[in-house]
Amino acid sequence: MTRPIGYITNPLVRHSGEREPEALAHAARNPESALVLLAGDLPVLKTGEPGTGLLPLSVLSRLPAHREQVFLGTLQERPVIATLAAPEAAGLFQDDPAYAVSDLRSIAVRGLVPTEELGILAMAKSVLDWHNRHRFCANCGAPTQSTQAGFRRDCAACGAQHFPRTDPVVIMLITRGDKCLMGRQPRFAEKMYSCLAGFLEPGETIEDAVRRETFEEAGIRVGEIRYLASQPWPFPSNIMIGCVGEALTEEINFDRDELEDARWFTRDDVRRMLEGTHEEFAAPTPIAIANYLLREWMKG
Repeated sequence: MTRPIGYITNPLVRHSGEREPEALAHAARNPESALVLLAGDLPVLKTGEPGTGLLPLSVLSRLPAHREQVFLGTLQERPVIATLAAPEAAGLFQDDPAYAVSDLRSIAVRGLVPTEELGILAMAKSVLDWHNRHRFCANCGAPTQSTQAGFRRDCAACGAQHFPRTDPVVIMLITRGDKCLMGRQPRFAEKMYSCLAGFLEPGETIEDAVRRETFEEAGIRVGEIRYLASQPWPFPSNIMIGCVGEALTEEINFDRDELEDARWFTRDDVRRMLEGTHEEFAAPTPIAIANYLLREWMKG
């Protein structure tokens, strides 16, 4: 059975309309609250089959100190708090077999926590990373303070309010008849090819971004486009907008600053790539929306 796209399942009730200043304090005093702990950008897990990223609040007593906390919401009425610790805090758990510290991508690929927890961990990582990067006001440069249960930072100097951001990225499977277009970046795993992708620019529609990025990266003109699915991608805080598009041209002229290679693949190529039996090429990992786009295309 194919695993679902990574990070798309998040069973939390967010209580976004109830993030008053005391919401976090109440959750932090509740001994039944669950803790999502990040040492830098690495989640701390309780080991098991599978493990869990929802720790007891008592784990905080292991830390000499911690940084921001965020009230994420409730899970079956149980409050869930995300807490940011210094990267060095990972060392406090590495020799304890009851715990594991790993990066979020590996957690998803290896299935170290239940699928429904991946979205919670992704949410925690994105918000805590935003706090770590926005300690000073973009308007006046003064220090900012976390407010609204961790979903806003306020500047006392100029009164500006700053909110967590998500950066939209288009990712597209471009097809022409029974072939599809994929590219390879040098950082990819050996043999892996994937869908083209790029950031949505200000004042740009999703369709225009798909057409622009495909032409810039591969020299291919694209006509009809349709949306298929989306995926939170917490590296650090993107939303991947998955589309399929019809190529109007076939000759590839790829940007060598962006790509190591780009080529057309047949349905037989893609079938064997997804099965892991292709001698030359490999598909993206099943947690990635690119893998989903390929599987949907194979269904016809």
